[in-house]
Amino acid sequence: MSKNRQSDKKTHEPKIFDNVVTAILVDGGFYRKRAHACFGNQTPEERADQLESYVKRHLNEKINGIEHEHTLYRIFYYDCPPIDKAIYDPINKKNIEFSKTDTFKWTNEFFTELKKRRKFALRLGELSDAEQGYYLPPLKTKELLSGKLKVEDIQLQDLSLMMKQKGVDMRIGVDIASLAYKKQVNQIILIAGDSDFVPAAKLARREGIDFVLDPLGAKIKENLFEHIDGLNVKDNNFKGKFKNVAKDKTSAIEKDQENN
Repeated sequence: MSKNRQSDKKTHEPKIFDNVVTAILVDGGFYRKRAHACFGNQTPEERADQLESYVKRHLNEKINGIEHEHTLYRIFYYDCPPIDKAIYDPINKKNIEFSKTDTFKWTNEFFTELKKRRKFALRLGELSDAEQGYYLPPLKTKELLSGKLKVEDIQLQDLSLMMKQKGVDMRIGVDIASLAYKKQVNQIILIAGDSDFVPAAKLARREGIDFVLDPLGAKIKENLFEHIDGLNVKDNNFKGKFKNVAKDKTSAIEKDQENN
């Protein structure tokens, strides 16, 4: 068979528009960190384009060699507004106005871009006022106690800025429960990297929802596999960047997806 005929055959592969209605839930803070590690700096519009393109790849699955396309219910994006207050810099003994930083501006512009997108729902939590500030991370603390690092040699870059989110995991859990109980979808794709979703995932599966986790190449705990119906990363850039990802819990559907 000629190359042209092979190309034509590939182009005209049958596609089925099935009855699967999919909701895609994205842990925004986790996504932004992974995307920056893989794709570097991008403008707010470029990052929003990249996110939209990536998550919609989950709407296409191969089943027994035939391409199936699901219907998108909605993309839920969970995050917190950027910090907008002054934080005391203990090294230089002055306040840093985060509302005047490039990060503050970029994050707000990124959220604005998402609000403009069709089928996107922005779910914002908040940052805890009680848990914001600089601290010495464990590795540097160990160096300080061992004498490898002296107090007078500590620089601002040695410190970590602690900002704890409030309400994000709760909103994810409530939306999963609502989608499941109201039978609004029959598949949920969760893009996240921790185990806080387990109770909600168990509930959704009991209600008959196909629950698929996309950890963007991050390693997940082995005991999480019993609480999901599949593990699926849709971009090899994530798989290659983070090689410690656990092996896929592949359903018959996902085994055919590996080359997508």
